[in-house]
Amino acid sequence: MRNNILLAICVGALALPLASCNESKETATVAQTYGPSPSLPPPEHSWIPTVDIATVNRWPEGAKPTAASGMTVAAFATGLEHPRTVYVLPNGDVLVAESNAPPKQSGFSIKGFIYGLAQNRAGAGVPSANRITLLRDSDGDGVAETRSTFISNLNSPFGMVLVGEDFYVANADAIVKFPYREGDTKISAPGVKLADLPAGPINHHWTKDLTASPDGTKLYATVGSNSNIGENGMEAEKDRAAVLEVDRASGQWRVFASGLRNPNGPAWNPKTGELWVVVNERDELGNDLVPDYMTSVKDGAFYGWPYSYFGDRVDTRVEPRRPDLVQKAMSPDYALGAHTASLGLAFNTGNLFPQEMEGGAFIGQHGSWNRRPPSGYKVIFVPFKDGKPSGPPQDVLTGFLNDNGEAQGRPVGLRLDKQGALLVADDVGNTIWRVTPTAKSASR
Repeated sequence: MRNNILLAICVGALALPLASCNESKETATVAQTYGPSPSLPPPEHSWIPTVDIATVNRWPEGAKPTAASGMTVAAFATGLEHPRTVYVLPNGDVLVAESNAPPKQSGFSIKGFIYGLAQNRAGAGVPSANRITLLRDSDGDGVAETRSTFISNLNSPFGMVLVGEDFYVANADAIVKFPYREGDTKISAPGVKLADLPAGPINHHWTKDLTASPDGTKLYATVGSNSNIGENGMEAEKDRAAVLEVDRASGQWRVFASGLRNPNGPAWNPKTGELWVVVNERDELGNDLVPDYMTSVKDGAFYGWPYSYFGDRVDTRVEPRRPDLVQKAMSPDYALGAHTASLGLAFNTGNLFPQEMEGGAFIGQHGSWNRRPPSGYKVIFVPFKDGKPSGPPQDVLTGFLNDNGEAQGRPVGLRLDKQGALLVADDVGNTIWRVTPTAKSASR
């Protein structure tokens, strides 16, 4: 009976614009949920989850996000199919993973059904194109003139990285290697599996992001959890909610860091050499819990999920409890706002943007589905000093929600192009945006 009531309430809510299954009010300003010491209010518990997701109303002809003062944005490529991540090859070619979740294999659940309805409403229910597309800007004007299918018949690809002449793709279930020669616009050779990745019939957080160690001997793959807080059983979470270190020579891997509910955007801090990720934290504790975050990830470290958050703050919903793990849980470096769905991370290692932005981090915030009012739906920048975040976040791109609260686009993966401009994958707007400083602000 309880499940039937929940289903009826939430299905009805999804039929209304910007409706919510839970009228929970904000307890903190958005600004308080950012930074190294965010405001963490008491948790709110409700058996009716908040469902408040922006319906899709894609960019009108000629429209684009709003760039911050001193910056300009233009479309690098349009007409893509759910572009999720971008990668720039040494010759300047831009690769785009056009991808979405693989078909569900697990059984029916009320929560899964509600989540599926919400994702369809948000424009995320489209089939996966399962390909990587190459975009080439031959004349350097900031617009791709040509595109070609680089690799097809993949399995929900997300992460990409080139090491020498080996090109690696992180599918939803495995890392696959392909041969690449500079200038190639298409790879026809079959991929060779390097390593299986945790997947299985649930594969709740299906995105597997990827980077390589600076010396090229290791790959680092991110793997999200199979649940919100372990409700599918901890056996289903084996080797998940983690960053995996993969040996390129043998394909063998180990858990490098754990307790990270849904890590993405692995990137190397240019000042310290540390590996950093952005992490989507847990839901259903209120509008302002738990903030997503970015953090350095240390070998062998545990970051709390599902037993605690932001260090030793125990999530009392999780049974059995693990005080031994809570005691060792590390606090993340910088909160990125509750439910912002921060998925993209790129350090500013180029020379195009103003000097005060050197070494800082761009973050793509895909946007909330269970917060009222919504959060995220923008690209931000966090300044760094001496390899650590050193100030409040700054908006880079906004306007992804229109005046009616509808999603014209949703930013995901980020990358700097060969000139140092910021590329932003917009999976609802089906566009790659290119952000540059204005001529005056770019002077160094």
